[in-house]
Amino acid sequence: MKSTPILCLFLLLFNSYNNYAQTTVEDPEIKKMITEIKSENLEATVKKLVSFGTRHTLSDTKSKTRGIGAAQQWVKSEFDKYALESNGRLTATIDYFTIKADGRRIATDSQLGNVMATLKGTDPADDRVLIISGHLDSRVTDVMDTKSDAPGANDDGSGVAAMMELAKIMSKRSFPSTIIFVAVTGEEQGLYGARHLAELAKKENWNILAMLNNDMIGNSLSSGTNLRDNTKVRVFSEATPYLETEDEAKMRKLINRDNDSPSRLLARYIKTATDIYVDQLEINLVYRNDRFLRGGDHTPFSQNGFTAVRFCEMNENHDHQHQDLRTENNIKYGDLLEFMDFEYLRKIAASNLATLANLAWSPKAPTNVGIEVKELTNFSTLVWKAPEGKKVYGYQVLVRETSDTNWQKSIFVTDTKATIPYSKDNFLFAVQAVDELGHASLPLFPIPIR
Repeated sequence: MKSTPILCLFLLLFNSYNNYAQTTVEDPEIKKMITEIKSENLEATVKKLVSFGTRHTLSDTKSKTRGIGAAQQWVKSEFDKYALESNGRLTATIDYFTIKADGRRIATDSQLGNVMATLKGTDPADDRVLIISGHLDSRVTDVMDTKSDAPGANDDGSGVAAMMELAKIMSKRSFPSTIIFVAVTGEEQGLYGARHLAELAKKENWNILAMLNNDMIGNSLSSGTNLRDNTKVRVFSEATPYLETEDEAKMRKLINRDNDSPSRLLARYIKTATDIYVDQLEINLVYRNDRFLRGGDHTPFSQNGFTAVRFCEMNENHDHQHQDLRTENNIKYGDLLEFMDFEYLRKIAASNLATLANLAWSPKAPTNVGIEVKELTNFSTLVWKAPEGKKVYGYQVLVRETSDTNWQKSIFVTDTKATIPYSKDNFLFAVQAVDELGHASLPLFPIPIR
């Protein structure tokens, strides 16, 4: 049974603390977009990416058929095709930048490039930005081997293919906020492309609402244990924000917010959107920034103070990651197309779309969210201010026990104050704004008000 959704429209409002009803509404346009995601399209994109032989960050940039340069130009040309059906809203570019030799994985000063498509928001007063990424570069066993074939079908052709499929579908629609679709490079050499983009965003003061990094989302069979499952995907989220200030740390400890960082709230949002819109896919919330001994392109965004998470397949196959192409002891090694599960990839792409579309169409989040701690009572009173911009249909107060990982209940109200029969000593809360179609803002955790 699915848990009570966050993203929903309540048709019957509650008249008292104990008497209210709720129902879920699915936006038909989001459902339609999800049907447009095709596993065969994703497979064709990955096959094309593999055809470039290697996409190593430091591989050939001049050839039109092999290497990272050819791959970048092809992705850019596909973005340009999507732009033709966007009524001028989508624009594409390759953002080139220079990385100095680091004595480790960058042998000489090198020019790298992120391929970006920006779907400009239609509301001039809405400066929110959403980012979805996959990394274009690939590698074999030796991270400095720029010549050998490195297909990179799953790592990370899968993430790039999902991102491109969403760019094609979503660019035919308009959203009030801006969405950036990006294939970054330099991931295998040290997250250089993502770091460049995150630092640019910080320098230019982008209002990034959420960054979704998709890295290895197309394999459903694990190595070693031979577990096969295409019904679950991991979403990694940090616990304590990298740029937490001393005052923020004091508040976190005071209100026991250790499991409710902005990225963690985003991860739960993804789970709820997926429960509503995507069949046969469960979001497995992993409460750490990333896996041991590994890294992902969401991390530079987290390090620069942005809300970012990583999608990653549930069961990794290490025989097909960072491997030279070979067969040993009847085991075929290498990141090849034949080892991918494109129906699994389709469902994870759908999860990304449901999340991005709901956020891009949502009203802004309420501000000054607080919980009153003025007296001893078994009720809880939350207050907040209405957001600017798009009209708000109402608000949802989210409720869960302190030991639970997911929201257990949502209570709809139309006022900017709610007193509910759940003790602030026993439960945790958050508040989000919703519109008439059920698009919900990211939830905000309340701070105590004396």
